[in-house]
Amino acid sequence: MHVTLVHVRVVPGRVDEFIAATAANHLASVREPGNARFDVLQDRDDPTRFVLYEAFADEPAARAHKETAHYLAWREAVAPMMAEPRRGESFVGLYPEVG
Repeated sequence: MHVTLVHVRVVPGRVDEFIAATAANHLASVREPGNARFDVLQDRDDPTRFVLYEAFADEPAARAHKETAHYLAWREAVAPMMAEPRRGESFVGLYPEVG
């Protein structure tokens, strides 16, 4: 499984707007072929910090996600809300096994 943790810091005052835009991306992403999980996490102590946990069956499915209309719309919508560039970390998901 191909897992990406996307670290996001949002400009204060734009958190609710970011959450709304990200909810739409989440709802469409979990319906993509090859998607195992698409979790949106907000830091309990700093509500401007988020982690997106994106798990896809394989790297091609993860790449295909970045070509979807909903991802491209999300990326454009949230760009002015970012306090700093988002940062992705790639992992190999061992468990649960997908297949």
